[in-house]
Amino acid sequence: MKNQVTPYLIFDGQAKGALAFYAEVFHAEITDMQTYGEADFPTPEEANDLVLHAKIKKGDMLIMVSDTFPGNPLEVGNNVALVLECESDSEIQHLYDVMCEKGLSLMELQDTFWGAKYGKVKDQFGIHWDLNFTK
Repeated sequence: MKNQVTPYLIFDGQAKGALAFYAEVFHAEITDMQTYGEADFPTPEEANDLVLHAKIKKGDMLIMVSDTFPGNPLEVGNNVALVLECESDSEIQHLYDVMCEKGLSLMELQDTFWGAKYGKVKDQFGIHWDLNFTK
């Protein structure tokens, strides 16, 4: 498997400031920024300007960033996730099933509006994994 693990940093309304800071510090580019208000799903008015998803890229370095969704409090431990890009439908299903055996499903595997199969798991050690298979 040639899988890539990417850190995903989650903020409580400070994602835009963090993006600007990290882009300046790392001399990196902010890409793929989308707010909750731009997404194709119901969002409370107060979340419209919050970052749903963005990337900071420089060479092979990639960091993903978002704000937490209103009503999902930010806690130490759920503010960083590891995103694992899977290579097949069977691989993402296997990883999801095995991690859930002694862990906890935070979001069931499902087809997404961004064209991927996606699920979120908290493993038995408390690490949050975002499993993604882009179709």
